[in-house]
Amino acid sequence: MAQVTEYVVVVGATGAFGTVMVERFLARGLGVVAVARSAATLETLAARHPGLIACAADIAHDDSIDAIRAALPGPVRMVVHGPGVSVGGGVLNISTAALVDAVNIKVGGLLRLVRAVDGHLRPNSRLVAIGGHYGFEPTAYAAAAGVANAALVNVVRQLSLAYGERGITAHLVAPGPADTERLRRVAADRARLQNTTVDVVLAGMLDESSIHAFTEPGQVAWALEMLLAPEASAMTGSTLMLDAGRRRGLP
Repeated sequence: MAQVTEYVVVVGATGAFGTVMVERFLARGLGVVAVARSAATLETLAARHPGLIACAADIAHDDSIDAIRAALPGPVRMVVHGPGVSVGGGVLNISTAALVDAVNIKVGGLLRLVRAVDGHLRPNSRLVAIGGHYGFEPTAYAAAAGVANAALVNVVRQLSLAYGERGITAHLVAPGPADTERLRRVAADRARLQNTTVDVVLAGMLDESSIHAFTEPGQVAWALEMLLAPEASAMTGSTLMLDAGRRRGLP
């Protein structure tokens, strides 16, 4: 086995997207530091991937900075900030606390992650946040995802400006809805608001895509692998849309 010389830090490593990311990065010969709140789910993930570095930390709190920093064994090629947030409800009924929590996890969490790895970053390192379609196409039923992911657009641009002189780039990847348990919770909230069924809501979500499809975790992992290429530095500060043809607005 080749010696690992660079690492990827994945926050949200045990989620539907994160587990696929971990597998793909390891297959490329990169070391992976997997970050999640649950030590038990991290142990399960590590059992499937020998050599994985598990780091149990809650990215919503500042003590995660020291925990992640202590887990790093070497240079960081990429960080991927992809934690999930609670559904919370629509803009008319979401609690303000749930909205603040979502922004803390998405935006505050990204800043904590970047501060944890700062000393291990090198020229051509990548700072990547996983945002989402609702950050660009607001709805009345997904307030937390909409507000938190919209804020990420601005923060990623600020990071690209702050780290540019060091040759470090920042990127936002914005998937469309993916057929995961979390999407089904969103669909259930929407179904209650519309007095319909989850199946009807999911069918309507498919119709919003020009190719009648949800985004797949493997497609998000592909985008992250593409960002590892040296040529991807030209994309710093921008958003890579993976919405399966859902977005209607320009630009």
